[in-house]
Amino acid sequence: MTQVQTPAPRTTEPRARAVRPHGTTPLYKRERPLWMLLPGGVLMLAVIVVPLLVGVFIAMLDLDQYTLRQWFSAPFVGFANFAEAFTDSPLLHSIWISVSLSVLVTVVTVPIGVAAAISTQNRFPGRGLVRSIYLIPYVLPAFVVGTFFRTMLQPQGVVNSILHTDVLWLNGSASYWALAGVMIWTSWPFVYLLSLAGLQAVDNEVHEAAALDGVTWWAKLRYVIFPYLRGPLSLAIIISILHNINNFTLPFVLFGIPLPSSVEVMPVLTYIASFQSFRFGLSAAMAICSLVIVAIPLFVYLRAVKLDTGDDAGPDRKQRRADRRTLAAATPAAAADIDGARA
Repeated sequence: MTQVQTPAPRTTEPRARAVRPHGTTPLYKRERPLWMLLPGGVLMLAVIVVPLLVGVFIAMLDLDQYTLRQWFSAPFVGFANFAEAFTDSPLLHSIWISVSLSVLVTVVTVPIGVAAAISTQNRFPGRGLVRSIYLIPYVLPAFVVGTFFRTMLQPQGVVNSILHTDVLWLNGSASYWALAGVMIWTSWPFVYLLSLAGLQAVDNEVHEAAALDGVTWWAKLRYVIFPYLRGPLSLAIIISILHNINNFTLPFVLFGIPLPSSVEVMPVLTYIASFQSFRFGLSAAMAICSLVIVAIPLFVYLRAVKLDTGDDAGPDRKQRRADRRTLAAATPAAAADIDGARA
């Protein structure tokens, strides 16, 4: 007769929960599969890092149409191209033109975009059509916009006919304001899109509470709506500044080559130095300077929104030192429990 083995009774006592001491990194964070980042890292290395290093190397060579075929053996001039860019070329003037245009366009487009977003926030008949019309300047290619306004700003064009003037918008000092006006027309829908996205986050209960309290429209904008737009507007401002500084197609198509001195922006100046004068080393130095200028507002934005501080990286160094002192002063039994929890 076979003997039936009865299973051991299951214990009803709860298992002791492993306590992780404060300041230690959990297991799932210590054993992350970093190899999964390898494809993206290789792509970033090939697309961003390698061309940047090649550009820095070219900026230190006397590279022109005569030494382009064997550019590895071109004369090494060090920082002479950078010195020439700042002393013997209109780079400083182009920096001033690009930065001033970018700031001016951004300052004008932000209130226009916010006002357009507020005007289409509430439901009304034809709201979808109005939103679509607002996006027309943004979806049109820059080449089409430049050609369109180049025709309108001719001496006998539509603009002078409407204003009853004979201003040379495509030549002389008026070119600066012509380019600023065209850039404003093409840039404000982007601010409108981000502002509209921020307005969607405003809860309806907030609007209802403001209406019940009898809040005026300005107080509602200042204390209810604008706090929700702080993040989207910060992103819109930094992207608008970077885009306007690097805008090449619009001035190139609108004015052609050579550009008037009042609109000689950095991207077109770099293009002229490279493909008109064939000074590839000098143009690379100008491009590096442009990259540094673009990186300044980007760094300010990253510091402002604290994207590069690693706020979720755990306790800081002082907290970890305090945790180690607390663990060192613990009883041997507590230390044994902590070691068991780590195991």
